[in-house]
Amino acid sequence: MATELVIGETRDVPANNSDLEFAVRQHARLVYRVAYSVLRNHHDAEDATQETFVRVLRYRRKLVGVRNPRTWLARIGLRVALERRNKASKVSFEDLEAAAPQICSRALPADEAVLELEMGGHVDKLIAALPGKLRDPLTLSAVEEMSPADVAEVLGINEAAVRSRVFRARQILREKLSSVLEGKYGI
Repeated sequence: MATELVIGETRDVPANNSDLEFAVRQHARLVYRVAYSVLRNHHDAEDATQETFVRVLRYRRKLVGVRNPRTWLARIGLRVALERRNKASKVSFEDLEAAAPQICSRALPADEAVLELEMGGHVDKLIAALPGKLRDPLTLSAVEEMSPADVAEVLGINEAAVRSRVFRARQILREKLSSVLEGKYGI
């Protein structure tokens, strides 16, 4: 039993529940971002995050023996998101068009806001078009700011492979983005 402080009082709780609550508080955003990087949909990423912690709840006795909960949870979140993506049905173009975000009034001038959205969209599409072998290490290291060691542990590969794949993914993105910019803006 562990002791938990609850607004001026203490109570005994099972260590597993305390560990699980701590893991949820500390790593829910990470799990969400990993899921979002795979699913590219807010609602699906939330569902995947919730499913990840349901699985953790189911196997919470293993949480005590985990040496790095951050990578353990990221790995589970990645698996859940990949399973969901593989089960997802194809979405029609009309559905995508109806769900397209509207440009909101912001402090930026309209032309800059449109350009920013457009560039972000290009980068997102280019990242999504990368093979999973390159996309996953890039997303975990660049977007989630995980160390190569953590990425290697999450993906089950060695650190050298992580560095190589991130380098190759960035190289491909740089080439494709420059060709998009040259064709569109004549740069």
